[in-house]
Parts: sequence; structure tokens; C-alpha cells
Amino acid sequence: MRTIAISDVTMKKAGSADFTLSFREKIELSKLLDKLEVSAIELHPIRSEKIDSLLVKSVAAAVKTSVVAVPVALDAESVRTTWNALREARSPRLQVEAPVSPVQMEYLCRKKPEAMLAAIRETVAACRAVCRDVEFVADDATRSDAAFLCDAVRAAIEAGAQTVTVCDTAGSMLPDEFSAFLEALRAGVPELDGVRLGVSCSDELSMADSCAVAAVRCGAAEVKAAAYPCGVVSLPNLARILDAKGSAFDARAGVRMVQISRITRQIVWLCQTNRSKNSPFDNGVQEADGSLSLTSADGMPAVLDAARRLGYDLSEEDGAKVYEAFQRIAAHKGSVGSKELDAIVAAAALQVPPAYKLQSYVINAGNTIGATAHLKLTKHDKPLEGVSVGDGPIDASFLALDGIVGCHYELDDFQIQAVTEGREAMGQTVVKLRSNGKLYSGRGISTDIIGASILAYVNALNKIVYEEETV
Repeated sequence: MRTIAISDVTMKKAGSADFTLSFREKIELSKLLDKLEVSAIELHPIRSEKIDSLLVKSVAAAVKTSVVAVPVALDAESVRTTWNALREARSPRLQVEAPVSPVQMEYLCRKKPEAMLAAIRETVAACRAVCRDVEFVADDATRSDAAFLCDAVRAAIEAGAQTVTVCDTAGSMLPDEFSAFLEALRAGVPELDGVRLGVSCSDELSMADSCAVAAVRCGAAEVKAAAYPCGVVSLPNLARILDAKGSAFDARAGVRMVQISRITRQIVWLCQTNRSKNSPFDNGVQEADGSLSLTSADGMPAVLDAARRLGYDLSEEDGAKVYEAFQRIAAHKGSVGSKELDAIVAAAALQVPPAYKLQSYVINAGNTIGATAHLKLTKHDKPLEGVSVGDGPIDASFLALDGIVGCHYELDDFQIQAVTEGREAMGQTVVKLRSNGKLYSGRGISTDIIGASILAYVNALNKIVYEEETV
């Protein structure tokens, strides 16, 4: 029985659809999809080399089973940049996406048919030179000239593409029309028998799932789908259809059916997390990965790899400081988990002269009034202050800090830990901020947990400012 590969495009659609995902949520989503054992996890193309490359590297490190697929533009520089970010993935795939309909070729790429064919050949060949798994994606294929589409697919296969995907971008075809389209393409390009044929269907007419099933019946081996509704084929729907009726046409879904309901519910929750535009708390990760456990027997490479998996990009100097602090703590308490390692990084790495210093704060909160925060800081001895209202005292404090700084940084994580016991116990907080894709953590300790939270935020903020001012 044929196993139909399902390539998930949820992350690629985030932002363009009606939902957004934070950096941390994208990593969590990739882990969930990997547990589901989808064939491939598709990311959006690298637009900002610094930020997007870090995301690709982070997803590549998190994914253990699935292919990680990233599109490239039709030029050699994009291939180089994308491959440098993707090369450490266990199963990397480069995707060459090219419009093949006359309208899109002219208005999106400003290329004539002959120039587009040359660009496809050159880009696929450049990808094949560095990566064994190369996919050619023919955008808007159902509205292309039939002869040109055959030429484009043939050129991609000759240049080394192992997967060819044709897209009904407009979503204008019914299942029988899509079947006829694929049969005509196979007849026109016999070389397709030697590669994997994939399909992508828009749900404009609410027929994407049916068209995907029709394509599988016609011999398609891979389908682009989404675990969260994104206007394309529904991953859970397609998997259930193939599970129930696939034996009739010798096909089964290549995902873990036992876990599909639970994992897709988690993904839907992740993508539907309600975010207040006025709140810094903007990620919907339900639970941290508790699988990290290090002991004093672990060497520096293992500790730094664990820090990298948590999202930190440490310099050689900071890595040595973190490992030294890790050894002291591991020798005392036996094992170190992810929260402890976060605190170690916050305390030991990138200790910088403080640009921002906390002078005072006044918090008003109660069960009958909204929380307000009035903060006074100095930046290089210049007095600054901000006032904000929030859903709680910490929320209001962080919003006031955003107002003072004049910039909103993604709050990747916020942790509260008890350091001592008793009525006057010390509380420790760890705040993780993300700027330009890079993670910065700060630590604050106080008997007042709100004060500790503000200090941790300011500590992380100073690390960001120091790097920005020294670049």
C-alpha cells in the first residue's frame, strides 16, 4: 500500500492567514508536527537573513523525524543563504517555487517564458549541488499554458528535482477537473514517473480536500496540507479520509493516526491563542519541554547544545561562563533542568554595563480597580518615566517599560521561582526577550516579586541595548 506524504504548511501560512505565531510558538508547532510524523514541515522563505535564518536553525534543531523544507528565490544568493541556515537539519529540503502562469510570470517575476525556464534550471541545479532533496513547486499551475508547464516540469526534473508539486492556487477546479489536469500532465511529461508528484490545492470553492483525494487516486504521492485551517487542504480531514477509504485506491496517510486528534487540538489552541494588543504576554505555548536533564558528568558541548536548543546563541566567552556556573550548580543539586539552565544563562551570560537603571516604581492593583504601574528609570543618567494600565501588576509594569523604551520586544518566556522559604522569602524571576530573532534573558531577585520581575526585564533589556549600541 502506498504511503501518502503529507507536507504541513501551517507555519508558512502564519501571518498571511488570520493568525500569527511568535518565535517560540513556531518552535513548539514544529515539535508537535514532528510528533505527528508529517512528511515535511514547511517554513516561509528567508527574508531577513538574521531573524529568519535563526528561526530555520532553531526549527532544524528541534525537528527529529520530519523533513524541514524552506523555499528559495530564483537566484544563487538566496540558495546560499537558505542552505547555510538549513544545512544542520537532519532531513533538509530546498524548495524552488516559480510561477508558471502567464499573468504571475509577468507581474510577479517580470520574466518571459524562456527566461523563467532558464531560471528554473539554474536554481534547481544550484540547490541540487548542495542538497540531495530538492522540490520544484509550480505555482498557479492550473492556469498555465499546458505546453509551457510541461517544459517547466521537465526542466526541473532534468536539473535534479526529486519532487514536483503542482498548485491549484486559484482553487478553481473541481475534483474531476483536477484529475484530468494531472493525467494530462503525466501524459505530457513521462519523466514524472521517476520523481514524486505532489499537489497543493486552495480551498476557494471548499473543494480542496476532495481535489486532494482525487489527486491521490491519480497517483499523487505528496499533498500539502495544514493542521490549522489556512484555506488549503485540511491535514486532519485528509488523514481521516485516507484512513477510512484509502484501501479502495491502495493508499494510506503517512501520519500517526492514534495521536492526530490530540495533536491537532493542541495546534488549534496554539494558533487561536487570544492576544491582547495591549499585553506583552503574547505566546500561547502551553507547557515547557521538560525533557532536559543535565548532570555534572555532561561536558561543555552537551551543555552548550542544550542552551542552543532553548534558543540561546552564546559566544565562546559566554559559553565558558555558563558552563562554569553550570558545574557549580550541578555539583550541588545533582541534575539541572531547562528552568535552571535559563537562570544560569540569565545570570552568567552577556553581563553588560547597565544603560537603563530602575529608580522607583509604584504599583496600584486590587479586585475592584485595574492594575496600574508608574515606573521611573534612567538611561545613561537621563531620567525617564512611564505609566501604564494592564491586566495585572506585572502586565502593567512590562507595558510601562515598553512605553519608556519605545519598542515592544517579544516576551518569549517569564518564570517565577522561590529562592528561599518563609514569610520574607526571596523570589527570583527570569525574563526572556527576543530581539531580531535572538534571545536575551535577564534575572531579578527580590522579596517583592513585582520588583524582581521589573529588574529581570530591565536586565534583559540592557543586554539588547548593549549589543545594539556596540554594533
